[in-house]
Amino acid sequence: MAADDHPDLPELRRVVLKLSGEALAGTSEFGIDPGRITDIAGQIGLAVERDVQMGIVVGAGNIFRGVSGTAAGMDRATADYMGMIATVLNALALQDALEKRGLMTRVQSAIEMQEVSEPYIRRRAMRHLEKGRVVIFAGGTGNPFFTTDTTAALRALEIGADAILMAKNSVAGVLDADPRTNPDAELIPQLTHMAAVERGLKVMDTTALTLCSDNGLPILVFNLDDEENIRRILDGERVGTIVSTPREEQS
Repeated sequence: MAADDHPDLPELRRVVLKLSGEALAGTSEFGIDPGRITDIAGQIGLAVERDVQMGIVVGAGNIFRGVSGTAAGMDRATADYMGMIATVLNALALQDALEKRGLMTRVQSAIEMQEVSEPYIRRRAMRHLEKGRVVIFAGGTGNPFFTTDTTAALRALEIGADAILMAKNSVAGVLDADPRTNPDAELIPQLTHMAAVERGLKVMDTTALTLCSDNGLPILVFNLDDEENIRRILDGERVGTIVSTPREEQS
């Protein structure tokens, strides 16, 4: 994507793709849909073919969600650790699908599991990206009480990514209302990080949005169901919603 297409956006040469666990479940309520994960791997492959360095953060809502565990009476820290471990399962499934497409892939986990992943080391991750490898960041931040949205913001900033690609399921981007309760909800094509926080829009959690805002990191929110959307974004087309803060407003 050329910076001239969107004045507030840099050229996208290194990005972090945020995938929810539900994205891997496809039409199922739980688990991993092999067909769906193969489709996602194909979209990632198109990005790599464009020489875009790709990091990925994946959630675990298709396996276990820490907040749900807490609601059921489980200790919050324990529930969150279970959720972080579940992200490693999704990361390994995605790695398998990517490698079947011939893409070199590394899984780095913030919770050490040496038999199946590397520990998260910032400089090693950046070296992998420079070599054209896809890096999947698993294990969340390694700490309870933080979401994988915050993980995506943190990793993107640590590795010097140009933007976060925020994949949504069956939603075109950021809407001005919940489409489940308001069928007339409309797409918001562009807004600032703070506007998203103040309006309570479901882009990312508040911690992640604030982190992105403070550091001028754009978020591109799009519908993952359209298999051409990642390619379109990288080709400079307007897709979904752009969440960015004009340079003059950044502190």
